[in-house]
Parts: sequence; C-alpha cells; structure tokens
Amino acid sequence: MGGVTAEKALDGGWGWVIVGTTFMAQFLAFGSPQSVGVLYPEWLNTFQEGKGMTAWVGSMVSGVALLTSPICSACVENFGARPVTIFSGVMVAGGLMLSAFAPNISFLIFSYGVVVGLGCGLVYSATLTITCQYFDKRRGLALGIVTTGTSVGGFVYATLQNELIELYGLNGCLLIVGALALNLMACAGPMRPLYLPGYLVRQRAVLKQQEEPPMYEKPTTLIISPEKPAFDIQTKPGSAEKSNATVKELLIGMDTKVMVDYEAEAGRRAGFLSCSAVVRVIKRTMRPYAKYLHDTGEFMHDRVFTMFCVSVFMFALGAFPPVLFMEDVALSEGLIEGVSIIPLVSIVSICSGAGKLLLGIMADLPWISSLYLYAATLLGSGVALLLIPMCKSYVGLQVLSAMVGVFSGNWSLTSYITTQIVGLEKLSQAHGIVMCFGGFGIVLGPPVVGWFFDWTQSYDVAFYFSGACVVLGGVFLFLATLPCWDRREARQSANQPASQPEEEPLAVGNTDASVV
Repeated sequence: MGGVTAEKALDGGWGWVIVGTTFMAQFLAFGSPQSVGVLYPEWLNTFQEGKGMTAWVGSMVSGVALLTSPICSACVENFGARPVTIFSGVMVAGGLMLSAFAPNISFLIFSYGVVVGLGCGLVYSATLTITCQYFDKRRGLALGIVTTGTSVGGFVYATLQNELIELYGLNGCLLIVGALALNLMACAGPMRPLYLPGYLVRQRAVLKQQEEPPMYEKPTTLIISPEKPAFDIQTKPGSAEKSNATVKELLIGMDTKVMVDYEAEAGRRAGFLSCSAVVRVIKRTMRPYAKYLHDTGEFMHDRVFTMFCVSVFMFALGAFPPVLFMEDVALSEGLIEGVSIIPLVSIVSICSGAGKLLLGIMADLPWISSLYLYAATLLGSGVALLLIPMCKSYVGLQVLSAMVGVFSGNWSLTSYITTQIVGLEKLSQAHGIVMCFGGFGIVLGPPVVGWFFDWTQSYDVAFYFSGACVVLGGVFLFLATLPCWDRREARQSANQPASQPEEEPLAVGNTDASVV
C-alpha cells in the first residue's frame, strides 16, 4: 500500500480506517485479559491453588502490559506500528493457546501473564501511536474511540468465554480465543505508516555514508616516480573498468614495505587505544540511559507529578482486584448459583467504556480541572469498593460494579493530565513513568487481596483494604493540588536573595488547581 503525506492524512480520510482497525486490535487483544475474572474460578477448581497464588495470573497479564510500556514504545518507534502489531498477534495468540496446555499455575503465570501481557503491551503502544499520527484536532475523539475497544472487548469476551467453557471446557475456550487473536495480524494490514521507522532511517543514513565517489573518471597519466618515465594510460570513453584494474595492479605493485611498517605501528598502538575506545563506546551507549534517569529525577522532583504517580499506583492497587474477584465474591456469598448471563465483569467493562467517553468530554470543559476530576473519580471508586462487603444482594453488586466501571474510565485521563503537567514534548517519557506506577499496582493488587482471603476466609477485609487505598490516593492528589502550595512556593521564590540564581522550574512548576 502506498504511502500518504501527513498533511492529507490528518483528521480524516484513511485515519478513520485506522481508528476502526485499532479499535478491533484492542478488542481482540484485551478481550480475554479484561474478562479474566470469568476464568479465575475455573483456574481455582482446576489447579487447586490458593486464591493469592492464582490471582498472580490476572494481575501479571495487565501489569506486564503497563510495566513494559517504555520498551513497547521503543519497539514501535524503531520498527513501526504494522510489524509490531503482527508480532503482538503471534504473542497473544500463542500465549492463549499455550495456556490451554498449562500443567500448573506457575506455567500459567508465564504463558497467560507474561506472554499475553507483553503482546497486549505491544498492541496498546502500536495502536495509540498510529492513531496519534493520523489525527491532530480530533485526536481526543479518535483515542477515546480506540481505547473503548478494551472495554467492549471485556464485555463481549466475558459472555463469550462463559459459553465456550460450557460447550468445550476451559482448555477448548482458551484455544478458540487464541485462534480469534490471530486476527490481530489482519488488523495490522491497513496501518500505513506516515513516517519511516527508526531502523530504516538509520540504515539509509549508514548506506549513504558508506557510498564513496570513484577514484577517477577518465585517468590519463599515472606518475610512479619523478626519476622514472611516466606510464601513460590511454583510455577511451567506456573503458573505465579496464583502467580501474590497471590502476589497482600498479598500486599493489608499489612499495609494500611502507604498508607493512604502517600495519606494524598500528598493531603496537592498538593495545593502548583499545581501552580508551571501549570506554568511549560505553559512554556513548550509556549516555541515553543517563539522560533518561536525569529527566526521570526531574519529573519526580515535581510535587504534582509525583503525587499523580502515587495516586495512579494506589488506584491500580485497590480498584483492579474487583475485576478479578467480583464473580467469586457473588459465588462465595451465595448470591447467585453458577454464572449469570451478563457477568459482573461485563458490567464493569461496558461501564468503563462509557466512563472513558464521559470523562474525556468533561475534561475538555474549560471550567473543570482535570486533576480534581481524576481525584473525584478516585474518591467515588473507593466509596463503591467500601460498600461491596456490606452488599447482600446480587442486584446491589451489579449497581456497585457499574459505579466502579464508570470511575475506572479515568484511565483515559492519564495521558491528558500528564500532558498538562509536563508538556507535549516530554509526554512519551513521563507517561511511561506513570504507566509503570500503575503496572506495579496492578501486579500487587490481586495477590494481596487473595492473600487477605486466604488469611481471613472472607473478602470483607480485602475490599476494605482496596477501598481505603483508592480513597487515600484521591485525598493525596487533592491535597497536593491545592492553590496554597503554589502561593507558598511563590513567596519562597520572591524572598530568595537576588544574588542567588533561581532555578528554572519545569512546566508543572506553575501548575495550579485550574489546570485542565
């Protein structure tokens, strides 16, 4: 497929085809991980392991996808969205099919948690990158539609996997879902790149540097020594190849002793120069990593950005376990027999998709602070989690699941808020840091809740812990963004002596509560 120019592709045209294919890519990749709560009771019955140990499967698949986001972004930047999506289709499908033959829970953590999780991380980075390339003014709308694919996938796959388990068993379900994931390679077809991938640009630059001009075009005379007569090489148009051979023979026949002495001297110097050359190579290799660590340190020195990362970690630690344990809560409390036609996981997923669109629209309103909006979603989600142990009816669990799903749509605000804090130029690195915090929370959350159940044989303490973590995250973020902190910093900077140069703050240094 031919390339297109960026000017013609922005905000329309083929970009809407990209939105459709990337939506389907996230639908196919995240459908099973988002509805992993349906598979969780089956794994408990199959492997007879504790709830804490089994919970590592669901936590790893989502945690690895976020923890590896910097690596996945680098792969997309160097190889392009299309090859990365094709490779991710192989990983997701292979991991799901391999999980059907898992002999124990440890193997399942690797096949479903690590392999599928890494494939999902590659899909997520590739789909967002190619969508941002094709849209500018309508980028928010396009990203909202694309990211809704994960929620729709979780809603559909929850019911689909229930039916497949009833018909073909757990292993047959994983094989069929893995076969469906192979369609990710078809979704990669329409992803026409607007810019050359990094590896191709570097290859072209190297090849261009290696191209050397010819020694001569039409040689006429080659003088070997002033004491000897000149050798005249008569050439005619079209005889350049024969002349090249003659010149090479004459040059080879020249004094070889000089060449031998030069090689010997170079060999003696090699021992002294090798160490310094290795040091220079190491310095060049480590320079990007040192710069990355330096920029990360600058980000973490900012109050608002640091507390935003902490709030994302607290939210992921407390709000993700309900997606995994909600069905088991209803079964263990005797609120339902078997599995409902519309599982609680499906309700969480579809409401999460609606929440993403709703919160995205609210964040664009000029009179709403995106930071306060995110803090409010944390408080609402935490209150819903605290009410789950008190609920004694399945209808009540459905309502609370819907509330948790709507507030969980705040994941669509993370890149928006990060852009407002650090600016668009530093968005990629800063958003990777935020996602790493979220990944750690997702990895730790379900096992901690499972261990609470193994310890107390009840989900009450576990959900109280989850709700408290989410509420504290919202309170911390709300307190960190109060205007009083900015006024205090302004007074301190005004009282500094004029002789001391003031440090130039980051873009977030002047961030106040009115940031949207």
